[in-house]
Amino acid sequence: MEILGTLWSTFFDLESMRAALPELLRVGLSNTLVLALFSALIGTVLGMVLAVCGLSRSRWLRWPARVWTDVFRGLPAAVTILLIGVGLAPVGLELWGPNPYPLGILALSLIASAYIGEIFRSGIQSVEAGQLEAARALGFSRPAGMRLVVIPQGVRRVLPALVNQFISLIKDSSLVYFLGLLATQRDLFRIGQDAAANTGNESALVLAGLFYLVITVPLTHAVNAIDRRLREGRRPDANDHDDSELPPLALAQEAR
Repeated sequence: MEILGTLWSTFFDLESMRAALPELLRVGLSNTLVLALFSALIGTVLGMVLAVCGLSRSRWLRWPARVWTDVFRGLPAAVTILLIGVGLAPVGLELWGPNPYPLGILALSLIASAYIGEIFRSGIQSVEAGQLEAARALGFSRPAGMRLVVIPQGVRRVLPALVNQFISLIKDSSLVYFLGLLATQRDLFRIGQDAAANTGNESALVLAGLFYLVITVPLTHAVNAIDRRLREGRRPDANDHDDSELPPLALAQEAR
């Protein structure tokens, strides 16, 4: 019982949590969301470019995409953040001053793009070859068939894996503290870590972890619900002739 009491007072002390809560809400949560959202957006765009280049017939597009993916998937996230954050620090100082966030976002985006590119590539390759062939038979060019028929189906198939990568990105955002953060720039993890170091109690760090759960768990359940809805569709209505019920090739043909 004494051991349980020690664990509870060390990791679940309500007073320590209450003291850290305002700063976690006011500073840490917003900074974490900024890092994760911008990195996810940039990483998704770069990942789609990598996926398309990786599937290209041209080796001049395929091999650079392969090298990019291997490098940023192979390096530890902390090493990538330090290489970019420290290596490009002089450029960052000239462009936007001492704020480390742009370089941190750049590093996280490059890491995310390598994983997201592989996710997109696997999703696109999982689409039956007959889909593109049917699109070509309808008069679409290969790029148009990929853009309007194959890629939308591939993205839908990898939606859960894509959200899992976003969740990993939210957690990896805590590594930006390696670049040095001002008091107003700290994320959830850094605030919890500082509070734990100052008080000798780990409860604030546990509370920061609970914030990560609050962000990621609903996101997981939401994407599972969306994926289930996309797979099952909705019950047909005799009076409903929504274009969303048309097959992908019909939608693509209407888009021409």
